Parts: sequence; structure tokens; C-alpha cells
Amino acid sequence: MARSRRSAPATPATPTAALPAPPPELSGRFPVTDVSPASLGGRRPATAAVGECVPVTATAFREGHDAMGVTVLLHRPDGTLAQSERLAPVGAGLDRWAASVRPDDVGDWSFTLEAWGSPWDTWAHRATIKVPAGVDVELELLEGSLLLKQAAGALTDEGEQATLLAAAATLTSDALPVPVRLAAATDPAVERILHEHPLREGVTASGPWPLRVQRRRALVGSWYEFFPRSEGASLTPLRSGTFASAADRLPAVAEMGFDIVYLPPIHPIGEVNRKGPNNTLTPGPQDPGSPWAIGSAAGGHDAVHPELGTLADFDAFVARAGELGLEVALDLALQAAPDHPWVAQHPEWFTTRADGTIAYAENPPKKYQDIYPLNFDNDPEGLYAEVERIVRFWMDRGIRVFRVDNPHTKPLWVWDRLLSSVYETDPDVLFLAEAFTRPPMMKALAQVGYQQSYTYFTWRNTADEIREYASELAGPASAYMRPNFFVNTPDILPEYLQHSGPAGFAIRATLAATLSPTYGVYSGYELYEHVAVRPGSEEYLDSEKYQYRPRDWDLARRQGRTLAPYLTQLNAMRREHAALQDLRSLRFHHSDNPQVIAYSKADRGDVVLVVCTLDPGREQESTIHWDLEALGLDPRERFIAHDLVTDATWSWGSSTYVRLSPWEHVAHVVHAHRP
Repeated sequence: MARSRRSAPATPATPTAALPAPPPELSGRFPVTDVSPASLGGRRPATAAVGECVPVTATAFREGHDAMGVTVLLHRPDGTLAQSERLAPVGAGLDRWAASVRPDDVGDWSFTLEAWGSPWDTWAHRATIKVPAGVDVELELLEGSLLLKQAAGALTDEGEQATLLAAAATLTSDALPVPVRLAAATDPAVERILHEHPLREGVTASGPWPLRVQRRRALVGSWYEFFPRSEGASLTPLRSGTFASAADRLPAVAEMGFDIVYLPPIHPIGEVNRKGPNNTLTPGPQDPGSPWAIGSAAGGHDAVHPELGTLADFDAFVARAGELGLEVALDLALQAAPDHPWVAQHPEWFTTRADGTIAYAENPPKKYQDIYPLNFDNDPEGLYAEVERIVRFWMDRGIRVFRVDNPHTKPLWVWDRLLSSVYETDPDVLFLAEAFTRPPMMKALAQVGYQQSYTYFTWRNTADEIREYASELAGPASAYMRPNFFVNTPDILPEYLQHSGPAGFAIRATLAATLSPTYGVYSGYELYEHVAVRPGSEEYLDSEKYQYRPRDWDLARRQGRTLAPYLTQLNAMRREHAALQDLRSLRFHHSDNPQVIAYSKADRGDVVLVVCTLDPGREQESTIHWDLEALGLDPRERFIAHDLVTDATWSWGSSTYVRLSPWEHVAHVVHAHRP
């Protein structure tokens, strides 16, 4: 069904949505600074997902020594109040405050911070010093009584009113001993009421701070990438798989517990400068070429390769995936083969060299003679309109997830405009940025609206590297970026996997699936495919990018030569445990052995501890020192540790000895709870 679309802005760089100006930080009675989550100081919305626990922190302070408090107000897209939480101080003397909110629907939410003077807390601190010392006793107790009466007058609950008025009467009762009168002010019932309904003076608001809340899949999901042309393909004779034969692979993907099936480009492949096996320039007449060399006489980005089938066959594939609980993600590669219809119809959409030829793609020393990059400078409006048309074409065929190839090679205004336009009409559509590039560009892509981002996880192997990078993603970067930890891609066979054997594949899958709420694998990972085209290269030998790669899944299963059961186990853990679906609660714990890494996640009372070896070749042992207090567990008591990998149950304490073997189990993934 066609959807309404906005008119295009006058110039490519014009923002596509009105965004609030950043709130002033040092105005008002009580300064509020360093607010998080915030993107570009509030000029862009911070990100969240439905049901996600979102930490809110800020620095707030006042002159002198009187007490103060801070409250966060979470507002729904329609402006109504959804949640009000009082922030707690973090650290002594740091003036840092923290609480959390949990939005429950899709839309553009906001939160406001209110800082205020707390006359009751100021009095309580002063009175507990002066009254026991016999200084101004009656005056202090009288002032406390007046504050309690003032607080009671603002309440609507008669029981709470009565509790405060009774305490007020006790404070001024000279028939009682002074310690008893003072104790009335610290009664737990009184403290609870005044914490939930504090007296507030000089309230200073900071905000509203924008918070874009998107569907759960934006945060949580497991991706499985495969080439439809390899599923059901034959090498003797050379014959492509089809959408119908690829659909036969979907039940196995669903049984492993994956959520998204990601397909590389499914469009016609160019004939001109077609690549042969292993990226050679001498293809045979039946070599299929690279799917990323999009376009031929058979059509362009809005067509499917004839060998795969028809658009109706594609629709049937998407429908079958839906029946199995899978979403289909399509590759959006904005580039063209030399014989793409665009080249003849719109040569202005490409870069022309001094000799009159169109420049092909290069990433020296790599050359992509079969691909022409797009140039948005010559006809920005015309080219942008075509890009949005293509995206909406596939959206109208049921695609709600796009993996965007090399977005860092296109101007940011393209993504700012496109993602804003799509979000306005279809907020459930998600875009994953495949941008292994410099940090500022990766950050900017997330800030202009990409819901997910590829990361450097693939190249983070040591404990220090993993801790530093994952802490960044779960910390400051979580305000605008959601990571997708792909363990491998058709382009990237990490050196670690080339030499680590099956244990290395299990280790990297464990880390990806438990460190990040979203991760992905490229088909063949479960078969331990690890041979590079040459030493020092991250390209696969006989790369599927340039040829068919049919795999005998049944034979691998019968021989026990597959990681599929462990991937299934990991995905089951992720679905069953809220902690593994969370990003921001990630916390690392000390391990005595740098070859063993330990971390935890917690959400909705669910606590999961992970201990994983980083050594695929030798047995490793270590003592792990858990920060149990940070996890809501008593550090003086032992807790029940149920290993989700082995189904064993132990009694663990704040220090735990572990031994991990690459030949048995590379990790403990433990559900921790009190006895």
C-alpha cells in the first residue's frame, strides 16, 4: 500500500525535522549540567527502545551547604507524564545524580530534570547535629514540626497526612524526652513519605531533552546473513539457487533462534567488468559476479535477479520468513554496475574523470572495477528522490529492516533526510549502518538516525580491548548508538578466526551474543569456515561474494562438525533473560588472569554473569572478584549460580574460582539469584 510522503526540502542540507534547542545549563536557581542521555547537547534525540531501562544522569549543585534534590519527569509523545523518579546522589561530593526511566511505546518522548532546594533534608541534617548537642533545641524542633505540617498540607492521602501530623505533634511535645521527639523525624514511614513527596523550593527545570523510542528490534536481535543464490545452488552444472530454494533454509535459521535473515543484494548483476572467483578480472561465462555490482539490462535497484525468481517469488520468501517468526533485512547498496540503467539515463549521478570515463570504486589498494559510486553533488534532488523511491518500493513489499552498505561514503545530509522522512511515515523501519570507518563518521551516522551500527568488535580480542570498547558502547555512546556485533561478514574473516579453531568460533560467538543485545553471523560461521585467500588477508578463499558456495548442512550436522547447537543455546539464553537484552547495564569485574574475562548484565531483577576464556588453545583458570553490591546482591552472602551452558548449579560468592577449557566449555553464562 502506498504511503503519504512529505514534500522534499528546498536544499539537501536542510534538516528534515524540527529539533529543540539545547537547554541552557547554568540558568535558573540550581545549575544542571552534563545531562545524559543526550545527543549533540540535546539538538538530536537520544535513543531508546520500548521497555528499555534508560539511565538518566546529571550534575546538579547549589551554593552553600543546604540540601537539594533532583527529579526526572518522563513525558510521552502526547506530552502526558509517564514517570516521575527522584534521582539519587552518585559518589560523595561529586554532585552527580542518577535514576532510570523506562518508556513503553514507540515515539518521540522527552524528559525534564527538575532541581530543587530541600528544606526538610536541610533541617534534618542540621537538627541531628544541633539537638543532640543541646543547641537551639526547642527552636529546631519547632521548625521541623512546621515543615512536617507544610508537607502534610500538600498531600491527598489521608493516612500519609496523619502520619506526618502525628510526627509534627511529637516534635513539639515537651512531655516527651528530646531524643524521642527527634526520633519521630527519622521514623521510616515519615522518611518514605517525604522522599516520595518532598518539599521543594526554587524548582529549576532543565529540558525537555528529546528521547526517540523505537521498537524493541532496534535494540535486541540476532542476525543471520546468507546468499539466496548459494542455497540450492549446484556447481555441476553451475546453477543458482532461487528464492524458493533459499526459503528451504529458513526453518533451520529459525530453529537456531535467529530473529533477522539478512540478504546481500538480490538485484540483477552487471555484465560489464564482472568479477570472477576470488575477485579476479577474468570471469568465466557462467560466473555469477558480485551481488554488489548492481544493475544490468534486466533492471536495477527495484528489480530482482532473474535467476533468483520474480518479485512474486521474493514476496513468497518474505511471507515464509514471517510465518517462522523471522524478519527479512535487505541490503541497500547505493552504487551501480557499469551497465545499470542509471548510467545511461543519468550519467550526472556519477563522477566523470578527465578522460571522459566514469570513475569506478577504489579503496586503495583495492579496486572495484565492476562498481560505479554515486555522486550526490551534480543532481542532489534528482538522485535523492530516486534513493527514497527505491527504499519505499521495498518497504511496500514488507521490508522493515535495511542494512546499508558503506553509508560513510555518502554525504550525511542524504541519511539525515532519508531516515527522518522514513521515520515520519514508518517509525518501525530500521536501518543498520555498515560503516567500518573513522569514529567521528560512525558517531555522526548514529546521530542522524541510524538505529544500529556495525562496530570495531571484530578486531577487539584482548581483555583490555574488549573492556575498553564495550564500556564505551554501553556508556557514553549508548545515548545515540546501538551496536550490532557481527562476528564475521562476507568481507571480513578476522585473523583470530583463521587460526583459533572451533573453540575460537565459540568464544567470539559467546562474546558477541552476551556483550551486545544485537549480534550477527554470516553463513558458514557455524561450519568453522576459516581459510583466507592469502596470508595477511581478511578475505575468504573462494569468497561467496564472487561465486556460489553451496554447503552440505545435513552432512555437517551428522558429523557433529557444526556450531549450530551452541548458537541455538546462546539465542535461547538471550530470549529467556532480560539481562542479556540490555546494553547499558554492562559491567566488567576483575579477573586475576587476563586470558579470562568476566562481566555482568542486569535488568528487571534478572542478573546474568559471564566468564569467558579468550584463549582458544589452552586451558585457563582464574579467580573472579564480583562486585556483588553493584548487582544488588549481598557481598557477605553466597548466591545460587545456575550455568545456562551446562545446566550445572553452584554456590558462588564474591570471589569465584573458574577453570575453562577450549575442548569442553569456553564460558560460563550464569543466572545469579539469591537462595
